[in-house]
Amino acid sequence: MTDTRTQRVDHDAGVEETAERADWRTRLQGALSSGSGPSPKPPADGAGPGTTVVAGPKSATGPAKQPRKARLRLSRVDPWSVMKTAFLLSIALAVVTIVSVVIVWSVLGAAGVWDSINSSVQNVIGGQESQNFDVENYVGMSRVMGFTMLVAVIDVVLVTAIATLGAFLYNMSAALLGGIELTLSEDSH
Repeated sequence: MTDTRTQRVDHDAGVEETAERADWRTRLQGALSSGSGPSPKPPADGAGPGTTVVAGPKSATGPAKQPRKARLRLSRVDPWSVMKTAFLLSIALAVVTIVSVVIVWSVLGAAGVWDSINSSVQNVIGGQESQNFDVENYVGMSRVMGFTMLVAVIDVVLVTAIATLGAFLYNMSAALLGGIELTLSEDSH
C-alpha cells in the first residue's frame, strides 16, 4: 500500500493503525496517566473515543501513581473573616463554660458536698456561731453563675480582639517575610 501516512500493523491484535491514530493514542494515554493537562483532540480521520484501538498486552506491575503535591504560600489572612470566626467560636466556648459550671454545681449539690462542708465547718469551729454557717451563702449557684457569665463575656471580647490583632500582625509579617509555606498533597486513595 502506498499512502502518504505511515501504517503500522499490531501483530498481537491484528488491527491496522495509522501514525496519526498512534500519536493520538500516545497523547491520550499520557494525559490519562498524568491526570492533568488538556485533553488530546482526536485526529480528523474519525479515530476518536468511540473508535476501539487495541494495543498489546500491558504489564500488571506498572509504576505506581504518585500523589500530586502543590507548594502554596499563605500570604494574607482576611482580618474580617478571622474576627467573625473568632467571635462565633468564643460564643460557643462561653456557652460550653456556662453549661459545664451549671452541671458541675448541680452534681456537687446532689452529691451532698455542700452539706458535708457545712458539717465539717461546724465541727471545726463549734459553738453557737457555727450553727448558722452555710457555705452556699458564700459560693452559691447565683454568685457562681454571675461570675461565670462575667468571665464568659470578657472571654468573648478578649478572644475576638486577640484573634483579629493576630491576623493584622500575621499580614504585616507575611509582607516582610513572605508568609507560611504549605505543601499540600493529594490523597492516594
